[in-house]
Amino acid sequence: QVQLVESGGGLVQAGGSLRLSCAASVSISGINVMSWYRQAPGKQRELVATITGGGRTNSADSVKGRFTISRDNAKRSVYLQMNTLKPEDTAVYYCYAIYENWGYWGQGTQVTVSS
Repeated sequence: QVQLVESGGGLVQAGGSLRLSCAASVSISGINVMSWYRQAPGKQRELVATITGGGRTNSADSVKGRFTISRDNAKRSVYLQMNTLKPEDTAVYYCYAIYENWGYWGQGTQVTVSS
């Protein structure tokens, strides 16, 4: 079983930055794909960004050029650097990983962007 713990959320003004962290309870070197999702009130959860074990990344069009996903296997952590934040980025952000064919979610961290 894997525990994922997100941190780094908060309240920020539009145009500001935040860095989210996701710490895993197991080594992530064996986890090929780790992802960040978000869910805004009244909306479905959506994929924000992914990173493979080899460091290849992909992100949603809505955050391209503003958000950067990275991972540090030694620290068992995945990060989401969010720049030029917009009010529409307001959501609960979740870390997700597939480990030994099971999917695991973190508890989420709230990001609120004020206009």
